[in-house]
Amino acid sequence: MKRHLISALAALTVLTACAPLEIYYKPGATVDAVSRDTTACEVRALSDVPASVQIRRKPPIFIAGKQVCDADGTCTQTPGYFIDGGVESFDPNDGLRQRVARSCMADKGYAPVSVPACPDSVARAAPPLATTRLPVLTQGSCVIRNRDGSFQIVTRG
Repeated sequence: MKRHLISALAALTVLTACAPLEIYYKPGATVDAVSRDTTACEVRALSDVPASVQIRRKPPIFIAGKQVCDADGTCTQTPGYFIDGGVESFDPNDGLRQRVARSCMADKGYAPVSVPACPDSVARAAPPLATTRLPVLTQGSCVIRNRDGSFQIVTRG
């Protein structure tokens, strides 16, 4: 069991390393300032548009019975049955809350950006550092994700 968990976490780490970095961006802003402003805007959005988690039951699913016949032509009918459709929860305010948070960040001068992951060759060649201040982004910008959760934005030449 432990081996499976470690394998799953390793796979998730590899997938995360390949994924683009989705952040709010303002040239020259510190990573700490972006984090603080993002949290403040998310808290404000949650205050302005509170969660309204609703639970609904999904309808059951009917599985039809089958008729099974043997070589002699004797047939038996298995009855149909229902499978529970389960329940789902959702927050109808989630989309509005996200728009309020994005608007708050825009008011602070940030724009959402997606920085692509760097190719392995670039990641191996770069010295291991963490970005502390957001650089000017160009077409050649890419991100290297560090094991500690930090990241490094570099510009390919």
